[in-house]
Amino acid sequence: MRADKNKKKSSLVKIISIVLICGIALLSLVVIDLYKKVFKANVEFGEGIEERYIFIESNSGFSDVISLLEKHNLLVDVNSFKWVAEKKNYINNIKPGRYFIDRNMNNNDLINLLRSGRQSPVKVTFNNVRTLNEVSSKLSQYLEADSAQINKVFIDKEFLSDNKFNKNNIISIFIPNTYEFYWNTSANELRKRMMREYNSFWNRDRTKKASKLKLSFSEVSTLASIVEKEQNIRKDERSKIAGLYLNRIYQGMKLESDPTLIFALKDFNINRVLNKDKKVNSPYNTYKYKGLPPGPICIPSINSIDAVLNAENHDYIFMCAKEDLSGYHNFATNYRQHLKNAKKYQRMLNKKRILR
Repeated sequence: MRADKNKKKSSLVKIISIVLICGIALLSLVVIDLYKKVFKANVEFGEGIEERYIFIESNSGFSDVISLLEKHNLLVDVNSFKWVAEKKNYINNIKPGRYFIDRNMNNNDLINLLRSGRQSPVKVTFNNVRTLNEVSSKLSQYLEADSAQINKVFIDKEFLSDNKFNKNNIISIFIPNTYEFYWNTSANELRKRMMREYNSFWNRDRTKKASKLKLSFSEVSTLASIVEKEQNIRKDERSKIAGLYLNRIYQGMKLESDPTLIFALKDFNINRVLNKDKKVNSPYNTYKYKGLPPGPICIPSINSIDAVLNAENHDYIFMCAKEDLSGYHNFATNYRQHLKNAKKYQRMLNKKRILR
């Protein structure tokens, strides 16, 4: 009888042990499966690609994010990503932006990144840009906002009036530095940032110098843009050129600047301005009209702006590119000397067959 009881007890222990072992094994499988879903690498790129960026547009939903990830074949297991996203409530916390995706990220890392909104900024530099349309087009390559949206906010009548700009000189708001923006920066936020940078740039020292020259900020930028285009090689000569143009302005002379005429003609491949070009009827034709043109002919560099604000004090009112093609100019205080300089340069152009 006691032997039977011991047998039954032993069998029960075995059964319980087997159940426990099976339970532990099953639990282990569940834990391992959960661990894999959460922490196993679930991002992979094509061969040779070490990093990727994804762009989640404003007002995107979870399905849009899934479509984006699938489009770029970034997920090894889409279902596991969906499961973790649901458990971490990412499906209700979609944040737009530009995100850096590292190779071999797991679902937990990826979802934490996207849910946090820790996007990677873009760097934008303004250089060699002539018009607002060109600026807007360039910015739209780095931002979610398109060129039409960007253009619209900068030519808004109320904004222009409140900040003493107009459609011709608004380009002077862009101070050429390298800026960091978030990809989903709106056109309005962009404009606010540019206005802050503009006000910061025009500090007390620069404001005082502009006032001494009797020029507004936009007029300084306009003259600086001319100086920039007249001298884009030898920066050390810019303050001398600025002084020359200021002399002509103060003496009531026409600026007679080739770069302004080229801007008026909208033919930026011209290497040699001809007399027939000078007949074009445009406010940017400084051979025809006195004073500064209506606005900058490009976004001038800070170097050119400061060259105007620190213009050399001299008596030159004429200049002509040097015939040695050094990038420098011959300067003159009278027309007779200027003609001599001009003839030397024209002979060089003819010799090299530079006719246009």
